[in-house]
Amino acid sequence: MAIPHPHVYFGDRIVDAAEASLGIATSAVLYGLSVYTVFPVHVDGSERTAFRLRDHYRRLVESCRIIGMDTFEADWDYERFLAAAADVVAANGPGADAFVRVSVHVDESIPGTRVRGCHTLVSMFVYDAVPIVPQHGMRLKTSTWRRIPDDAIPSRAKVNGAYVNSVLAKQDAIDAGYDDAIFLDGNGHVCELSAANIFLVRDDKLITPDVSCNILDGINRRTVLTLAAEDGFEVVERTVDLTELYIADEVFVTGTSAGVAPVVEVDGRRVGAGVPGPVGEALRKRHAAVLRSDPMHGWVTTI
Repeated sequence: MAIPHPHVYFGDRIVDAAEASLGIATSAVLYGLSVYTVFPVHVDGSERTAFRLRDHYRRLVESCRIIGMDTFEADWDYERFLAAAADVVAANGPGADAFVRVSVHVDESIPGTRVRGCHTLVSMFVYDAVPIVPQHGMRLKTSTWRRIPDDAIPSRAKVNGAYVNSVLAKQDAIDAGYDDAIFLDGNGHVCELSAANIFLVRDDKLITPDVSCNILDGINRRTVLTLAAEDGFEVVERTVDLTELYIADEVFVTGTSAGVAPVVEVDGRRVGAGVPGPVGEALRKRHAAVLRSDPMHGWVTTI
């Protein structure tokens, strides 16, 4: 289990974690009305770097725009975001790789079911970089719970309250003896896992559901798509049927907290040879490398 570090950014300063709290009558608590992102921090001696930090800031901005939280972007530019991220990492001084979770909370009390003009508060905390899924071969179960469609709660926005959907799916999978769940949409097409995007390899093609398939447009999903194209793989983004996973040569998942993790079983059916495949392993190594150093794309920021 990941361990949170003792100092957090809350509101406009660094405080001890015990001092950072939201009232029980705030919209963030009553309705789950917060949006968030998680970015990785690589530690190499005294140097600490963040991966795709500007993209994580942009995701917060876009999530707020989609939901209608209109005070964050006015108060927080990228430079302020970068400074706060650097402050919270420095305050905790992680000696090993870590994750930082940043949330924008609607912290007004009992405003009713509305969001425009409501005050927001930013929190950031650091925790150990423990992957949320097994890294050497996952077993997945198709969920009986369907993915919330974009026209109910927008898939592109990382809204805290929407993750009740993920909790239901993953807990059901764990109860059944699996590692995680595969969400389908209302038409039975593959979306994603409870908190990771999914890829399959078939006939030398790398295939993944496109962004119109009720998925989070994941930052690490985009990273893997870029790396795969650079490495000469044919990449296809389209609708994916569940049975395609049953006959795939490889299946793997991506996410900030998932990394690039292979899948060896889906619904009791062995994937490929039942071991991590060469395409996924090649992309896993490439992904691990760019997390630490990336002069080509400019994805790494010293903090």
